[in-house]
Amino acid sequence: MSTLKLGTRKSLLAMTQSGMVADALTEATGRAVELVGITTEGDVNKALLAQIGGTGVFVNRLREEILAGTVDFAVHSLKDLPTSPAEGIELVALPPRHDHRDALCGPCRLADLPVGAKVGTGSPRRVAQLRALRPDLEVVPIRGNADTRLAKVTDGELDAVVLANAGLTRIGRTGQVGELFEPELMLPAPGQGALAVECRTGDAELIELLRVLDDPDTRAAVTAERTVLAVLEAGCSAPVGAFARVENEVLSLTAAVVSLDGASQIRLSASGHPERAVELGRELAAQLFDQGADKLMEAP
Repeated sequence: MSTLKLGTRKSLLAMTQSGMVADALTEATGRAVELVGITTEGDVNKALLAQIGGTGVFVNRLREEILAGTVDFAVHSLKDLPTSPAEGIELVALPPRHDHRDALCGPCRLADLPVGAKVGTGSPRRVAQLRALRPDLEVVPIRGNADTRLAKVTDGELDAVVLANAGLTRIGRTGQVGELFEPELMLPAPGQGALAVECRTGDAELIELLRVLDDPDTRAAVTAERTVLAVLEAGCSAPVGAFARVENEVLSLTAAVVSLDGASQIRLSASGHPERAVELGRELAAQLFDQGADKLMEAP
């Protein structure tokens, strides 16, 4: 059997995540997998994601390599994946989700940071929710990998930064976590903590092989979350959070739209059977619109 080529970004986190998927696939099927490092626009352009298009900047180049046949499949952080489908590309597997929560990395909990503390994040969603929780904070826009961001705290440039705990855990960087935000305090990005496996549409043999990685509960939960995002026509530049989980065959979904100044927010929940993930997401998004979510997303 030939070795499968897995396309991945070259960052420590991306290589680690892709290696996890490769190991899981090899264990389940016996197929050997080779990681192929690829540089994406998001790796080269260091502007804030909201300024360079956000969703897709870490994904498009990998998809081009799949379509060109340079690699057989690719692994992404699901929250980086645009909600609209890509021609010729199939989202074939969503492995079991890891921690969905955001982490405050610094010496203490959010409530114990001094008045006017500087907290770094490049996410409008996190900015809005931080300001809702602590209007006195100075939220500083930052980019870079996890180690670059964490160094801004240890060097004293910032008092804290907010990062996804799943990524910190995967690369062994949880030592600086001062607090984990439960969804009641800070809703994560839709799909946060989950990985996405894509390959060419129509490659039936490969699709069948990769489906062994798919987790139905994860797929239902993140489908509901991403449907909210898609219906709202929002991307990473919009302050939208969503989280869903499946327990006892019940899918529970919560989503919120928060003004960037943190002063106003609309937060709603719904539940239903996991097979209704898309419908549940659409219904909740419609309710958010009915309560004025579009105006909050447009607010400066």
